[in-house]
Amino acid sequence: MPTEIERKFLLLSEAWRGEVTQSTRMTQGYLSRGAQSSVRVRISGEQAQLNIKSSRDGIHRLEYEYTIPLTEAQEMLAAVALPPLIDKTRHLVRRGGHVWEIDEFHGDNAGLIVAEIELATADEGFERPAWVGREVSTDPRFYNSTLSERPLNRWPEPERAAALQPGSA
Repeated sequence: MPTEIERKFLLLSEAWRGEVTQSTRMTQGYLSRGAQSSVRVRISGEQAQLNIKSSRDGIHRLEYEYTIPLTEAQEMLAAVALPPLIDKTRHLVRRGGHVWEIDEFHGDNAGLIVAEIELATADEGFERPAWVGREVSTDPRFYNSTLSERPLNRWPEPERAAALQPGSA
């Protein structure tokens, strides 16, 4: 079974922007979303994927991803996906043998930027850049599936301010 081990962090600064090697706008919607599993369709540039994820702890996930025709993905986002859709730009930063995926959200989640790193094992070491802040890997509010159901702009102001406090590395 394909397992994804991913850690997610808030950011302390904009310093990462100078290290970006690639940026891609993405739109994604959920056909099904639950506490432990989700089915998502994503358009990334001119590519489209159907993705199934199941997680128990927020870090380890079973993940299945399949390329689908772009026109079918567009139809699913328009007619089947649960609103609202996720709109974000994914920026890639290469650092210490790893690729950091930095998602800058737009629309209903504007203002949220998170950095993710995929690891081969849960205890794998990695270089933690100075711009990486508080880990939110196990906080379900920061899962894309949750953000599609309860976007940042619907959070009460005190909760939003406290949740987005990046903390210290």
